[in-house]
Amino acid sequence: MSEVSPCLSCGACCAIFRVSFYWGEAQSAGGCVPDELTTRISPHLSCMQGTEKAPTRCVALNGEIGAAVGCSIYEHRSSTCREFPMSGENGIHNNDCDRARALHNLPPLVVLEVS
Repeated sequence: MSEVSPCLSCGACCAIFRVSFYWGEAQSAGGCVPDELTTRISPHLSCMQGTEKAPTRCVALNGEIGAAVGCSIYEHRSSTCREFPMSGENGIHNNDCDRARALHNLPPLVVLEVS
């Protein structure tokens, strides 16, 4: 049986960082990210609404940070989200994950050695 991802009880990264990505990932350009949830920030970049200003919280994040969270567009999320590893994934620290968790008063994730 597989373990439940600690990301499902965290969500800190979705409420700290600007989630920017190439505008071509939006649905209107042939991508999968819903246009109505994005904001254009430059000629080539868009971001998830809510992550372009403080206080930061992605519009697609549901739930309570540090308790139980989920992404309302998980199957249609941007490459930025798909490629953000939790700290400890494959035995590697992700300092950004650790920092986001710390800013929400959550302990760092345990990094297990990969053999």
